[in-house]
Amino acid sequence: MKNIKTVYDHIKSNNIKTAVLVALFPIIFVGLVFLFTWAVVPLGDAIRTTTMVAIPTFVACMIWMLISWAFGDSMMLNMAGAKQINDTDPDYKYIYKSVENVALAAGLPTPRVYIINDTGMNAFATGRSPRDATVALTRGIIENLSPRELSGVIAHEMAHIGNRDIRLDMLVITGIGVTVFIADALIRMLAHTNSNRDEKNNSALVILAVWLAFTVFNVIITPVLRMAISRKREFAADATGAKITRDPRALADALRKISGNSHVEKLATQNAMSSVCIANPGRGRQFLSNIFATHPPVAERIKRLESM
Repeated sequence: MKNIKTVYDHIKSNNIKTAVLVALFPIIFVGLVFLFTWAVVPLGDAIRTTTMVAIPTFVACMIWMLISWAFGDSMMLNMAGAKQINDTDPDYKYIYKSVENVALAAGLPTPRVYIINDTGMNAFATGRSPRDATVALTRGIIENLSPRELSGVIAHEMAHIGNRDIRLDMLVITGIGVTVFIADALIRMLAHTNSNRDEKNNSALVILAVWLAFTVFNVIITPVLRMAISRKREFAADATGAKITRDPRALADALRKISGNSHVEKLATQNAMSSVCIANPGRGRQFLSNIFATHPPVAERIKRLESM
């Protein structure tokens, strides 16, 4: 007899996979710096250089993460042109109540609710913690989904809040930003290095090796890992959302409609926003394979939901 996976099995599996992917970021980064520097200097120097590069990079990531953590949610809402609503707003009172009911079912505080004036169907959640979280919905998703389907979407966003996916995404985006900045600083340093003497030639070679390590990490490793994490968190949020509503098919039906028109004008060019939305807000494009996609294929998400 075939083993049927429950919602809890899906959640546990995706959480384990996410933890492994997150752990790979620092491991691969340190490994790349070490290997590239070891190619141009002795082992002892390579170890010292790796330590001197890794520690300041991790410290810079932590500092920038705290800054982003303080202002990231307001920046995202401003980019989306979102407007806050409340339970007294006559046009959207039922929307606020839907969010309130789903939050109650999820055992979470009621988040702030924002509306994005766009006919595309999309949604995202943001905030530093469940106590100050926000759910943003487009006008298009409100107008085109049934109350049951809309509850499924809201539950998906509440799942992101409860699973602390906002914190995780902020950490990943921040880390990528810092390593890109350092790589740029290294190439500028290399351009100004006086290489007339052997000692300085050696220094330039080490800087070049470290820059190559950062470049490989930024251009190849981080996009693949970040998108993989994003896809796992989408699967986890789908499963957790289904657990909250006890109606997996509601979200599956909603995803069918959303996939037909998820484009949001103000978010289409904001790459950092793609992974936090329930569907890619840009024009869907596939290159080579799904490894660079921010979201799993809709058909796969629907298949998993309908199998629960």
